[in-house]
Amino acid sequence: MANFTEEIKNEIMDNGVENVCCRLAFLSAFIRTSGSVLSRGGSFGFEIVTENSRAAEFLGEMLEKDCAVPISRTGVEYDKFTGRDKLTLDCIGERATQFLFDLRILKKTENGVSLTFGIDDFIVKKDCCIAAYLKGAFLGGGSCTLPDEGSYSRTGYHFEVVFANKITAGDFCDLLCSLDILAKLVARKDSAVVYVKSKEVISDLLNAMGAERSLEELNRIVELKDRTNNVNRASNCSTSNIDKALTASVNQIGAIQTISQTIGLKSLSPILFEVAEARLADPNASMQELADRLGITKSCLNHRLRKIAKIASQLS
Repeated sequence: MANFTEEIKNEIMDNGVENVCCRLAFLSAFIRTSGSVLSRGGSFGFEIVTENSRAAEFLGEMLEKDCAVPISRTGVEYDKFTGRDKLTLDCIGERATQFLFDLRILKKTENGVSLTFGIDDFIVKKDCCIAAYLKGAFLGGGSCTLPDEGSYSRTGYHFEVVFANKITAGDFCDLLCSLDILAKLVARKDSAVVYVKSKEVISDLLNAMGAERSLEELNRIVELKDRTNNVNRASNCSTSNIDKALTASVNQIGAIQTISQTIGLKSLSPILFEVAEARLADPNASMQELADRLGITKSCLNHRLRKIAKIASQLS
C-alpha cells in the first residue's frame, strides 16, 4: 500500500500537466529538486535522479513527446541506504541546453553562460504555472506524513520540499507566501528544506496542487484524530475530576475525624453535625449526591464543609 507521499505523487501524475507554460514550470521545479546541470564537451544538459520508476517514465514522456528533449541515456543504480534503485535520466546536447534556457535555469551573460538559482518570474507568471511549480517541486523533492490513526497526538503533520540550494528554497517560500501560505526554511546537510507542520496549511497546499483525493484523505485523518483526541481529553478530564473528588472526600473526612477525636461532633451546630454525619456515612458520595440527600444546594454544602475544615484546622 502506498504511503501518503506516494499517494500525492501518484495523484499529481494522474492529473498530468496540460499547458505548455505549466510544463516549463513543472520541469523547472523538478530539476531544481531532483536534478543537476551537466557540462560535457562544450555542451550543457541536465541529469534527473529519482527512485520513483513511474516518475521517471512520466518525466521521460513529457520531455521527449511534449518538449522534444531527447533522453540520451537512462541509468539504474542501487542505493544501499534506501534499498531502492535510483533511476537516472541524462539529457545533454544542443536541445537540452536550449531547454535549460527556456526553464530559466541557464542564462546568457557577457562571459558566456551562467547558472541561475532563483525562480524566474517568467516561469511562474500565471496562477496555473504556480500550481504546476508546486507539483513539480513536490514530485521531485517532496514528502508528506500524517500522524498514526490510532495515536493520541496533536502533532505528526509534516509537509516538506527539499531543494539543492537556499536561494531556490527562499524563492519557493516567497512563492508560497503569494498564496498566503507561510512556510519555514531550514538547512539540512547540503540541502535547503521548506516545510510546514500545520494540518490547515497542508490542506491549503494540497488544494493548490489540485490533489483532491489526497485532500480527502487528509480531512479523514484530521477528523479521526480530532475525534480520538476529544475522547481522550474527556476521559482524562473525567479521571482528573474523580481524583479531585476522592482527594476532597479524604480531606473532609480527616477534618471531621479531627473534630470527633478532640471536642466531639456534638459540639458542632446541628446543620454542621448533619453534614459531618452524612459524609462519614458515605465517603464515596459525590458532592452533588451528598447535597441531594441533605436537600441543600451543592454551593451550600461546600460552604458548610469549609466551616468544618476551618474548625478542624483550629484544633490541630
